[in-house]
Amino acid sequence: MLAKTVISLGLWLQFAAGQNAPERGPQPSVSNSEGDLLFLLDSSGSVSYYEFSKVKEFIWDLLRPFTFGPKDVQTSIIHISTTPTMEFPFDRYLSSGTVQQAIRDTRQLMGDTNTGQALSYAKEKFFSDGAGARPDVPKVLVWVTDGFSTDDISEPMQLLKDMGVTVFIVSTGRGNYLELSAAASQPPEKHLHFVDVDDLPIITKELRDAILDVIQANRLHAVDITSSSFRLTWPQLLSQETGYYTLEYAPAGDLARKRTTQVSGAHTSLTLSNLAPETAYEVVLIPESNIHYFPPQATRVTTLPEEITPAQVFISESGPHSFQVSWAPMLDSVMGYQILYGPLPGNSAKLLEVDGKKNSTVVENLAPNTTYLVTVTAVYNSGKERSLSAKACTQEEGSKVRHLRFEDMGPNTLKASWDAADGKVLGYRVRCRRQTGPSSVLSVSPQVHSVLLTDLPSGTTNKVCVKPVYKNQAGKGLCRLVHMQPDAQGYNHRPTA
Repeated sequence: MLAKTVISLGLWLQFAAGQNAPERGPQPSVSNSEGDLLFLLDSSGSVSYYEFSKVKEFIWDLLRPFTFGPKDVQTSIIHISTTPTMEFPFDRYLSSGTVQQAIRDTRQLMGDTNTGQALSYAKEKFFSDGAGARPDVPKVLVWVTDGFSTDDISEPMQLLKDMGVTVFIVSTGRGNYLELSAAASQPPEKHLHFVDVDDLPIITKELRDAILDVIQANRLHAVDITSSSFRLTWPQLLSQETGYYTLEYAPAGDLARKRTTQVSGAHTSLTLSNLAPETAYEVVLIPESNIHYFPPQATRVTTLPEEITPAQVFISESGPHSFQVSWAPMLDSVMGYQILYGPLPGNSAKLLEVDGKKNSTVVENLAPNTTYLVTVTAVYNSGKERSLSAKACTQEEGSKVRHLRFEDMGPNTLKASWDAADGKVLGYRVRCRRQTGPSSVLSVSPQVHSVLLTDLPSGTTNKVCVKPVYKNQAGKGLCRLVHMQPDAQGYNHRPTA
């Protein structure tokens, strides 16, 4: 498993300070919003029935104030499973009551966590007349995940964003921050949330307000705001044949520095870049047409403060002789990175140099079962430098559990057995994540290579992981999904990531 050390400047637990309390009582209705809002719902066997129910409650609480209809908000749900499935099309339920009942009736499908396939399926449905999607309204994807995925998400997610979809991600598990922050729309502080499934109400209002910023109808507004850029979007007023748009923008405190750009009438968005950090910009959109008059639209957008990097350093994919070092965020102003690493205790150190366009590298030729100090230094084009350090531990040779197997021991009970891992094992940690009921963790001595798992109801799928424990870190674990057949027909199991 991953030997991970995270040093963060506060991007992780945005809700920890309690700045957003759970909503209470009826919420005021939200109108003047128009958009297709799609929920990507993890319906796989890695999610318990309890977690699935809490996520459904969260989705309804998020949608409760919206007005639904062909000129308002439309919503849909796609299940992440072995095969992606649309629960209902966008245009089927067009009132609060019918949407609420449809969400309540949604049932978990189980199966594998093929998120990449579900994202490709979502892209197809987001722009499909057959799914009830509308061609000229903002598109929003809300992906609620427990952090697990069995296939690649980066390419299909980027295709969605390239087509104008705004992506919000809510992680209720231990998702990889670098992967999820790259998958969400920018900036991650606005579009990515890490929260326990029981604390989802804490982020409901903040997430709804962020969605409203995207789907507020009939106005010019900005999304994907960074320290040096933002993307402007507006309703489709013209076409390629009927005119063009003129965009004027300038710092609010220095309007004499106004800049002007033009795009064809086929456009409904434009990204402005090379902007000053932490600066308010006045933006005016002027539709130019000889057929109809459209009044100019104006908005004010403030860029974010200039980021610094590295703000987080991650150690992952640790083996006996190597580990991966990753850092975030990535900035255009960084010329390159220097990675200095050496064993602890010790005075020797080696240096790796990495191009400024990369945010990770693999450190190799290391000693097994050794703790290293790793320092990542960003060298800016201006000559400035910033460093951040983390500790990393290599694993012992052959530190992996092998041949995890199961034996039926009676009603609702299995015996899990495994072959011993190599090296000086201090013990084994066995985790059983039940589909229904509480998860359990057992710790056993290094001489014990089997445990009994009880209270596994028939018809449920449960995830069992066995991991060896060493002096400096955990070894590589092995996991299986175990399905208890109904009516005492035994069980079957399959590997899982």
